[in-house]
Amino acid sequence: MGLLNIIRRMHLRRKLSIREIARLTGVSRNTVAKHLAANTIEPKFSTPERHSKLDPFAEKLAGWLKTEAGKSRKQRRTVKQLHADLVVLGFTGSYARVAAFARRWRADRQREQQTTGRGTFVPLHFDPGEAFQFDWSEDFAVLGGERTKLQVAHIKLSHSRAFLLRAYPLQTHEMLFDAHWHAFRVFGGVPGRGIYDNMRTAVDRVGRGKERQVNIRFLAMANHYVFEPEFCNPAAGWDCASVAPPVQARWRRARSRRTSATLATRCCTACRTSLILRR
Repeated sequence: MGLLNIIRRMHLRRKLSIREIARLTGVSRNTVAKHLAANTIEPKFSTPERHSKLDPFAEKLAGWLKTEAGKSRKQRRTVKQLHADLVVLGFTGSYARVAAFARRWRADRQREQQTTGRGTFVPLHFDPGEAFQFDWSEDFAVLGGERTKLQVAHIKLSHSRAFLLRAYPLQTHEMLFDAHWHAFRVFGGVPGRGIYDNMRTAVDRVGRGKERQVNIRFLAMANHYVFEPEFCNPAAGWDCASVAPPVQARWRRARSRRTSATLATRCCTACRTSLILRR
């Protein structure tokens, strides 16, 4: 999720020494000290994406592995045989690359089987200050006599269910950062983790499983507030389902109230009322 983010969280949240951080991350103490002394929240250099010789054959190999998984153990082709068949098709890479791809594919398949059908689901439990959840929704309001489309930011504490709503005209980075600033101001602190959907302002590309290419501006914000961002699995509604539906209902109730207060004031008032009632 970004070495800089990990080092800052270890030092500022867990209060670990430079020696201990170097031991846990495998990075030299000089590198850890340089990152902390620079006091930067955005990395200066990004590692270019390197293409593998296996990329043109990845889809073919995945199809083979799926076919072999349905056969009996004695009838399956080994990874060495799969490598040899790829060489016939023009693959010039090593056996190790094919074996690593097969391991990742089997691990992803096992994970999918555990979360579908008769898979086991563990109820979500959060400690105070452990995590918050963020999501966007769309709604309409009459502003200046015109029906206007709004983008509503939902920020909710996972433990207490206290929430904040902020309405914006667009879902840009500036609006995203503003929503987080107001949320942490109202909540009085920053939880250790943030749970997000794979929104375009946070994720540039969704990879296998939990692999994400995180947007550099979003990661800079996470580094600034020193929290760990997590992203829901695609097509797995149970990961983030607790954010939007109940808060959307609260937003509709807040919107329907006839008051001369501004939209921002009504949202903040609703959040403070929720915090008082839960004490």
